[in-house]
Amino acid sequence: MARRAAGSQAAGGVKAARRPQVRLPPLEARGGGGLRPDGDYDGVEFREEDLTGQDGAGARFMDCALRGCALDGASLQHARLLDSVLDGVRGVGTDLAESTLRDVEVTGARLGGTRLHGAVLERVWIRGGKIDFPNLRRARLRDVVFEGCVLVEPDFGGARLERVEFVDCALKGADLTAATLTDVDLRGAASLEIARGADRLAGAVISTAQLLDLAPVLAGALGVRVEG
Repeated sequence: MARRAAGSQAAGGVKAARRPQVRLPPLEARGGGGLRPDGDYDGVEFREEDLTGQDGAGARFMDCALRGCALDGASLQHARLLDSVLDGVRGVGTDLAESTLRDVEVTGARLGGTRLHGAVLERVWIRGGKIDFPNLRRARLRDVVFEGCVLVEPDFGGARLERVEFVDCALKGADLTAATLTDVDLRGAASLEIARGADRLAGAVISTAQLLDLAPVLAGALGVRVEG
């Protein structure tokens, strides 16, 4: 699949997101034993592991793959995931607060209540799956693509989004309060619901149909009364 070059323009003049190009080396099978705080994992595959409640705060994952792992209540605060793949991970209450995800592909995730506040996501491609109630408050997203997934009530309060695309993605009840958007392309969203912060859509591009759907929300945000 062709990736857009850095700085290229999507239709409508918005700058396109740069997708990650993760090429994993031959990986070493993980032998179990759980995560370690400040652990260093390089070229490791975690396959079908139950990491429920594990403490991997501050850990570094470089050229790693997590496939089919359970992450319920796992602590990954301040963790760094670099040039890695998360495939079919699942969990409720996974803590990735103030973590860094750079050049990461996430496929078919089933997550709920994931804490990503203050996190940095750069060149991250999230495809398929469903993420309920993700907390992305004050997070920084740059070159991030949400494709073919469902996002339920994502909280982008105070977040900064730059070159972020929503492609065939259902965005339900999003909170954009105090968010800053630059080159955010919402035109490809399969559904677009803004619960709060519609006044922060400056810097985003939407379709004509989406504008009509959002008209009541935008009018409310602007204090415009619509009668008759």
